Amino acid sequence: MTTALYRRYRPETFGEMIGQSQVTDPLMTALRGDRVGHAYLFSGPRGCGKTTSARILARCLNCAEGPTDVPCGVCPSCVELSRAGGGSLDVVEIDAASHNGVDDARDLRERATFAPSRDRYKIFILDEAHMVTPQGFNALLKLVEEPPEHVKFIFATTEPEKVLGTIRSRTHHYPFRLVPPAAMLEYVEKLCAEEGVIVEQGVLPLVVRAGGGSPRDTLSLLDQLIAGSDAPAGSETVTVGYARAVSLLGYTHGALLDEIVDALAAGDAAAAFPAIDRVVQTGQDPRRFVDDLLERLRDLIVIAAVGAGASAVLRGIAEDDLQRMRGQAEVFGAARLSRTADVVSAALDDMSGATSPRLHLELMVARVLASATDAAAAAPAAPPAERAPAPTRPTAASAPVSAPAASVPTPAPSVSDTPPASAPAVATPAAPSSAGAEAPAQETTATEPAAAEPSATEPSATEPPAPRGPVTFDSIRASWPAVLTRLEGISRTSWLLATAVQPLAYVTDTEVLTLGFTSQHDVAKFKGTTPGSGPSDHLRSAIEHELGVRVKYLPAPMPAGGAPRQSAASGPSAPADSAAASEPASASSSRSQVRGSSASAVTEWAVAPIPTAQEEPASAPPAPSSPLPVDEEPEEVEAAASAPVPPSDGAVDRDEPPLPGDDEAPAFDDEPPYDPSYEPPVSRQPAPREPVPPRAAPQQQPAPQAQRAAAAPPVVIERAPSVGGVQRYGEAVIRQVLGATFLREEPYEPPTRFN
Repeated sequence: MTTALYRRYRPETFGEMIGQSQVTDPLMTALRGDRVGHAYLFSGPRGCGKTTSARILARCLNCAEGPTDVPCGVCPSCVELSRAGGGSLDVVEIDAASHNGVDDARDLRERATFAPSRDRYKIFILDEAHMVTPQGFNALLKLVEEPPEHVKFIFATTEPEKVLGTIRSRTHHYPFRLVPPAAMLEYVEKLCAEEGVIVEQGVLPLVVRAGGGSPRDTLSLLDQLIAGSDAPAGSETVTVGYARAVSLLGYTHGALLDEIVDALAAGDAAAAFPAIDRVVQTGQDPRRFVDDLLERLRDLIVIAAVGAGASAVLRGIAEDDLQRMRGQAEVFGAARLSRTADVVSAALDDMSGATSPRLHLELMVARVLASATDAAAAAPAAPPAERAPAPTRPTAASAPVSAPAASVPTPAPSVSDTPPASAPAVATPAAPSSAGAEAPAQETTATEPAAAEPSATEPSATEPPAPRGPVTFDSIRASWPAVLTRLEGISRTSWLLATAVQPLAYVTDTEVLTLGFTSQHDVAKFKGTTPGSGPSDHLRSAIEHELGVRVKYLPAPMPAGGAPRQSAASGPSAPADSAAASEPASASSSRSQVRGSSASAVTEWAVAPIPTAQEEPASAPPAPSSPLPVDEEPEEVEAAASAPVPPSDGAVDRDEPPLPGDDEAPAFDDEPPYDPSYEPPVSRQPAPREPVPPRAAPQQQPAPQAQRAAAAPPVVIERAPSVGGVQRYGEAVIRQVLGATFLREEPYEPPTRFN
């Protein structure tokens, strides 16, 4: 019959404690200065020395030479509180788990009133103090707050938050922690030497890892291994074997781990899956195996990062094992090690509570092998690009080369050379579009050989391709599918919105890209609600990565045919003010399409009016306009301007009159019948707003009186509220259609069964 290892080596002084200097040093200082409190609270994980420290403190207080920080060990009190002692009458240890009621607290109060039988203090040690009920703590509250001079309290608990706050505030709280692996490994090596036990290489690190930093758990596992081992033939010394430790503690054997790690590093599926099958066939828990594999990958990452100094971090590993692990780390590589560790860690999380852990384990190995195959495929030189490198923003080196090509005269008819106003507005820019498309093509062809020479000397794998000239509308149209593909990788939502948008024109000098939209609602959705993270910003980022130019946007209605086109006036040499004149007009709607004030502000948007069907004749000279300004209006200002007006008391809901150009609006025939009670209309003046930049809006020419009925839309003027406070809308429309005269207004009462 033998005593347990943790009892035989239980510390008897504060100097023998390991890994708890944050507790032992202050206590020894208080004992030396005779500043010991009346109550202490020791908290921490299980098996880390709370009850042992309480006994040592009791020995120091009741020692014949004390109070002292080092007990003598020969006086009756020290002998009774030693490892082999039977306990002292003046040191009472109470298991609070079974003595947690009010009656037990009353009994403790009665015992505390008596003086110690022999020693200096009567010390009460309450283990598992968190099990005491609130009623029991309340019964002890007065005694703990003002105990007699000869009484000391020591509470030990693993859950200090469950101790009553009024009790905890009257004690000195000392938190215990788990012992670090390095200190624990050194301690068990010393203990094995004192016990005369030989331990094979790799056993003690497994014991320390299984103990989890608790000295009592670690010594219990070591005691179990020593008890289950015997001396080899021809020797009397007990030897703890590595194979027995692995099988008893449930860890994966190092040889099997090396085999699997080598197979994963080499991407050898034929060796990896049979090893996984052996893990399962031996009855080992797949979760424990994945945990061991993650621990090995962590060691390889440390070795790859630290190099020769890894032995100072990975204690307890033999030098030959470190050398073998260095080879595995070199085969993996730092990047692959990190990615593999992420895959293994995610698999370990997925296996928690899984009904088929073996399936998750095999899928994890398949994912690791697939990543190894991808890395091997990407290791050779990069294949040649499938498409030509996208042109980027012109630099100083490419400017002289493209200058001669830009000076080549090309037929570019201006807007003033277009046919008279009798031609449709949509077909006006059709003729110069082909000439404008040929000019950028010739320019790109002329600058291509000169720009290709410097790019041939640079490595294409590390640097982006050199620009072949300025970005033109043709290059944007050619790269538009690639831009959408890149946008899909950035944001799927932005990609869905951009698929309905088409580039219509591009001005190289100002970097303004005209985009065609089907409705004003699409423009608001494309701008987004948050500046910097909307669909327009995602598309701008994709264009910048693909073409090397950061564009500004100009919204325009989508042409009737839906095909994007570039006018000759919007080429690189065209002024910025002609871009608005060359925009295609939509003849499908006569309603004026202007920029809505409810749209959120987005930076780097060019502000320009969207042309309508009622354009001035093409023969008229274009009005001078300033360069395209940038929409810098904050989002809060636009949101405040577009906020709905709150309803006021007494107001009557009304139906808005039909907008001009609406298909359901009545035809304008002649003046309505005369109404004697009709009041003269009062025009509403809109609220003054901040001045906005001038816009190049088409000027309307006065039409003859004979053509007013066919050209001018119906105008319905709102009437001022009458004397009674009720404002009526729609009378003009009723008079026009029915020829009716307003007599009186009667409230509507729904019919009921009583009337």
